[in-house]
Amino acid sequence: MNLPFFISPVLRVVRSFYFLTGTGFLVWMLVFDANDLGKQFDIYRKWQELRNEKQYYLDNIEVVKKERAELMSSPALLEKFAREKYLMKRPGEDVFVLVPAAAE
Repeated sequence: MNLPFFISPVLRVVRSFYFLTGTGFLVWMLVFDANDLGKQFDIYRKWQELRNEKQYYLDNIEVVKKERAELMSSPALLEKFAREKYLMKRPGEDVFVLVPAAAE
């Protein structure tokens, strides 16, 4: 069997112990290991989600700080907030809560 001149060196490299060992190690690390490529991708995706969530909470903290500063500066705003948000009332008052009908 007469092989073309460029195939013979390639076959010699492919059959070498180091190439086979390296290929086996690479396959093991990418497919069978506990931290394989799929798991690394999942970890990376979760990290991206957590970074986005962190940014959302940092932005939300700024909004809450601003609202808190406004509420603490004015007793009238504080009372309005307590009445609307927590349904607080003065003695002798009645509170009526209007709940919109659920769309079915």
